[in-house]
Amino acid sequence: SNPLALYLGSLDKFAHLPADTLVLPSHGRPFRGLHTRIAQLRTHHAARLAEVVEACRSPQSAADIVPVMFRRKLDAHQLSFAIGEALAHLHKLWYEGVLRRETGTDGIIRFQLT
Repeated sequence: SNPLALYLGSLDKFAHLPADTLVLPSHGRPFRGLHTRIAQLRTHHAARLAEVVEACRSPQSAADIVPVMFRRKLDAHQLSFAIGEALAHLHKLWYEGVLRRETGTDGIIRFQLT
């Protein structure tokens, strides 16, 4: 699947709303400034994608990408979410043809620049 592309594409559905729309996020405080926040989210993911591309100059598994994207120590619960986030970024780049994906003799899928 390509959840990051779906997520980023879904942000376009909010473009028609007024800038002062009250946003009620699933975590964090309610706020106004929808378009600013959407721009921040796009910038954040673009930076993460660029980091992943740079790391994939050599073959990288999703587990290898986690410390590239998350520079702090993660507990087991956070690590499970971080793996999902790493896979989402890797798969977006794979679907776009930026990365190729190969399964090694050890059974681990690794991604590398095409």
